[in-house]
Amino acid sequence: MTVSAGDSTTPPFHELKQLPHAVYNRLFAAVYASAVVALLRRHVTSLVVLSPSFSFSTTTFLLLAADLVLAFKWVTAQALRMRPVRRREFPANLPAAGRSEFPALDVFICTADPYKEPPVGVVNTAMSVLAYDYPPEKLSVYVSDDGGSALTLFAFLETAKFAAFWLPFCRENGVVERSPEVYFTTNISASAETKNIQMMYEEMKDKIERVVERGTISIEEYLVNDTERRIFDEWSSADFSTHHHPAVLQVLLDNKKSKDNSGNSLPNLIYVSREKSKTTHHRFKAGALNVLLRVSAVMTNAPLVLTLDCDMCSTNPRTPLHVLCYYFSPPAAGSFRSKYGFVQFPQRFRGINKHDIYAGDLHHYTMNMPFGSDGLLGPPFIGTGTFFSRRVFFGGPSESQFVAPEIPELFPDRPVNRPICDPEVLDLAHRVAGCNYEAQTNWGSKMGFRYGSMVEDLYTGFHLHCEGWRSIFCYPEQPSFLGDSPISFADVLIQQSRWSVGALELSMSKKSPLFLGIRKLGWLMGLGYCHFSFWPIWSLPITTYAFLPQLALLNGVSVFPKISDPWFLLYTFLFLGSYLQDMLEFTTVSNSTFRRWWNEQRIWTVRGLSCFLFGGFDFVLKSLGVSTKLGFSLTSKIVDEEQRQRYQKGMFEFGVSSPIFLPMAMAALINLVSFGFGLARVVKGGWWNVEGLVLQIVLSGFGVVNSVPIYEAMVVRKDPGKFPARSSVAAVVMSIVLCCVASVLFSS
Repeated sequence: MTVSAGDSTTPPFHELKQLPHAVYNRLFAAVYASAVVALLRRHVTSLVVLSPSFSFSTTTFLLLAADLVLAFKWVTAQALRMRPVRRREFPANLPAAGRSEFPALDVFICTADPYKEPPVGVVNTAMSVLAYDYPPEKLSVYVSDDGGSALTLFAFLETAKFAAFWLPFCRENGVVERSPEVYFTTNISASAETKNIQMMYEEMKDKIERVVERGTISIEEYLVNDTERRIFDEWSSADFSTHHHPAVLQVLLDNKKSKDNSGNSLPNLIYVSREKSKTTHHRFKAGALNVLLRVSAVMTNAPLVLTLDCDMCSTNPRTPLHVLCYYFSPPAAGSFRSKYGFVQFPQRFRGINKHDIYAGDLHHYTMNMPFGSDGLLGPPFIGTGTFFSRRVFFGGPSESQFVAPEIPELFPDRPVNRPICDPEVLDLAHRVAGCNYEAQTNWGSKMGFRYGSMVEDLYTGFHLHCEGWRSIFCYPEQPSFLGDSPISFADVLIQQSRWSVGALELSMSKKSPLFLGIRKLGWLMGLGYCHFSFWPIWSLPITTYAFLPQLALLNGVSVFPKISDPWFLLYTFLFLGSYLQDMLEFTTVSNSTFRRWWNEQRIWTVRGLSCFLFGGFDFVLKSLGVSTKLGFSLTSKIVDEEQRQRYQKGMFEFGVSSPIFLPMAMAALINLVSFGFGLARVVKGGWWNVEGLVLQIVLSGFGVVNSVPIYEAMVVRKDPGKFPARSSVAAVVMSIVLCCVASVLFSS
């Protein structure tokens, strides 16, 4: 255990422990690697020496290709299992008198569409961080509205008014959950003060929702004075639209002037909508974040920056103090800034049903694996819940790596002495939010959040690590942030298709983790990034094993060893060993349940037959210059109540007819038919008469068990979330065609 403390007489600010299962991971990796090498050698020998027919050699080649991909993914996963560590912070040990030394903090929240991302939800996110236990004169919240919507600005105008009552209420009553919506949903109090503040919140919420529903703001009804009316002057222009408008900046709260109802200062609250032009390409989300970086540098220039998704509410008002446990670590406060680029909190979600049927928590990628990467150079940036040192966006840690911005007002260590409402400050903030400002500059390449991938978070984090920065995984017992996970299956798959395209953009780029990552970061960290960036290639082995052995079984062709063959034990060990390690890691490190693990591995298979597959095709077409429709699409945060009830009951939500459902439906049907066929042969001749087909029968049965929700949605269910009839018919027809083609090929 490594403990970081102020000195020999001061209590520690944080500690670091290596997780005990690291030793077992290393031992298992050595044994399993030997088995993988033996399997690949068997495939190569069969292909080169045996090859009696076209169908045999083709089948062997496809299985070899699938197993090579599985071996590569297994190796990259082991890199993140060699040095898993767990950190713990002690905010109570920070000097009580040190609040005056706290660094200023700028919070960035991005939204883009008031209809897919309801402003009430964004308001709750902003309110949860405005109410941090942090000096208000050092806290600024910037809201980026990439939709340029007056509705969103109106919502935050109301937020500024409500904050004057909500923040002192939280402070005086020791409120922990400082998102008003969550607090009033989970806390019932008979006190007059609580009822009064709840009534104020409900009035604000109702006002915002009515404005969004109407699509317009009633000036006479809602804007009480000329100052408020002038705020919306920009939208009165006939040329103003979502995709074409000037930069809009509104200071809604100014900590030098704004006071709460108890007379204390309120944090800064600034609305920003970057300039848009029909002739200019606008990168979302990295482009919006870079605008916030520049605007905040001009106005407040805090050394710490927090990025948050618009639905990711803070659930712990002391969260910044966990970061300060590293910021103030000895030998000097500067040690954090000279070595660490960011502190990453896990992305966790509320509202997920009991057994997490869509694996929406993404345990492996947002919790288990960051423990492993934290023992190397640190976890990747996952887009939200991340505290950055502002210096990290201007080159590597050493002074020789510093990339100077184009104007002195953007330097990360520049003190800000002018008020945020100073006319010169606002003029410059408007200029750096212009749509052509980045032309002929280093923004997006050597400075700021990086452009080049649809998953700008992974892409940016990788480049920061390559420049020499390290990161920290902060995992307090009390969750620091909770967001909303999509509960429509189509939304889940479309979202992850977009991630798949972005991951491939990184893995297939000139700066691929496979080459640049291993060279710059070392083997383990480089392979760890390969595991994330080559995420979509799971589709190759999953698709192969979902169809090929089953089609061979239907034609009585054996592709795996017989029970009496010693190689049978190798296949059994490889399958069970991998799954058991995964299950034990999931249930122990994440402290989760077997049922959740089962759903996680089921969705892993479904992803390979849907979003990974379609994301891969989309990437290939995009690389060939063929326009695709995937692009950047927001996941809707609006949920139908009936849909929510079905989700809470554990029912998969299909509902819409989409090509993305077809491969999984075909796999479900073919596995069912082949399993039935295999059982029929067992009943007819006994296990020993079909010993060459046993593994294929077991694999088909495994596919059938995993496909139970699909069968229910196709045959049993009558609700609106059932599998669409058109998609069911298409899946049946295509499955029949595939079986006929396979019959011809296996007979050759």
